[in-house]
Amino acid sequence: MFSLPLRDDACLRPLESWHAEEFAAHLDRAREHIRPWVGAGFVTEGVDGARGTLRRYGERQAADGGRLYGIWRDGTLVGGVMFTDFDAAMGVCEVGCWTEPGGEGHGLVTKACRTLLDWAFTVRGMHRAEWHCRADNDRSSAVAERLGMTLEGVRREAWPFEGARYDKQVWAVLAHEWKADHS
Repeated sequence: MFSLPLRDDACLRPLESWHAEEFAAHLDRAREHIRPWVGAGFVTEGVDGARGTLRRYGERQAADGGRLYGIWRDGTLVGGVMFTDFDAAMGVCEVGCWTEPGGEGHGLVTKACRTLLDWAFTVRGMHRAEWHCRADNDRSSAVAERLGMTLEGVRREAWPFEGARYDKQVWAVLAHEWKADHS
């Protein structure tokens, strides 16, 4: 199994179905914190729900689609990053993240996302990487900015949550922009 260090006390590893119990415990700590910002299908309950989410991402990875990676800090799963969409034929992917409160403020999400983007552009030859977030999610927008992405637009009332609709920002970085900033 591979593990990439993010810092001395943190690493990035694939998050797979055999992590279901650990992922369920993490979601118990993270659920209310992330519920407004991530898709409802991701914020499952219980070990069976966690296993289902991990299995769906495993199937997507097997089809060269989405991928899911966990961030462990001091041996505890505190969040993760993912390709919510990965279309190699079109050369377009979407990166996302989530974290429980204990994983915030350490630069782990930004560093992990940089790792994913670098792989997507330099190894897989992607042309464009996107970041979608609710317009009122300042922490998520800040990650997109730190990644060198450009805010391309706002999709009005495109994010439903608890009976209300919120605006969604679409950020992106192109391969030539990424390579110029990371060479």
